[in-house]
Amino acid sequence: MTDSFKRIAIITGATSGIGEATARAFLEDGFGVLGNGRNESRLKELEREFGKAFCGVAGDAADEQVVDSLFPAAEKHFGRQADIVVANAGRGLGGTVSTVDMEEFREVLNINVTGTLYLLKKAAEKLTALQKDSYPDTSADIVILGSTVGRHISPFSTAYGSTKFAVHALAEGLRREIGPRGVRVTLVEPGIVISKFQETAGYTHDLVRNFHIKFGPILYGYDVADAIHFVVTRPPHVHIGDFVIRATRQDYP
Repeated sequence: MTDSFKRIAIITGATSGIGEATARAFLEDGFGVLGNGRNESRLKELEREFGKAFCGVAGDAADEQVVDSLFPAAEKHFGRQADIVVANAGRGLGGTVSTVDMEEFREVLNINVTGTLYLLKKAAEKLTALQKDSYPDTSADIVILGSTVGRHISPFSTAYGSTKFAVHALAEGLRREIGPRGVRVTLVEPGIVISKFQETAGYTHDLVRNFHIKFGPILYGYDVADAIHFVVTRPPHVHIGDFVIRATRQDYP
């Protein structure tokens, strides 16, 4: 591949919702994108749509072997290393402390926290090496998807919120660790965003309808993607560490 792309991004959970919207925002701005997701057929569709600008790697972002493959795959496809990593893969889970399904919670914990931690560990290693001799002439970004329920306790998704509290801690710890080495770490905390998230989390139709009634118009993936694109396109010395984005009428969480 020629060195014609502005930047190279790795995005997990890139086959739907915020992840796909972010991929599209980056691609429209001339970035090269390596997208990861479990839906291999959707990745193939995106490859056909965007050509060489998009490269798909199928697999579970909680699988360390899959995560290990993302960085060399990006370098092989685009001819240079990725300088943006968007840790977006994850899933929701309805349920309070007293009602949560523990088997499902273990699965959510694995993808939302353990898988994210491993991706951040690899991203920190790669991007600090990339910036060692090039900052402040170049930017390197790690963007982590948190949630407003990782900031405020939610009565309808307490268990899920606990995983986002953990992710928020990882993001802040990583920022303090590698920010001084020229790598920006940004936590993006969306409020309610309409996507497949609600379905996989087991939210009822009545609950989702009430979101629209109480808070609408609700955010969509492209709204959050705009925020992420804004964050990574600041000058190298400018860092937006924490970006909370809600629908205007969403007062809580």
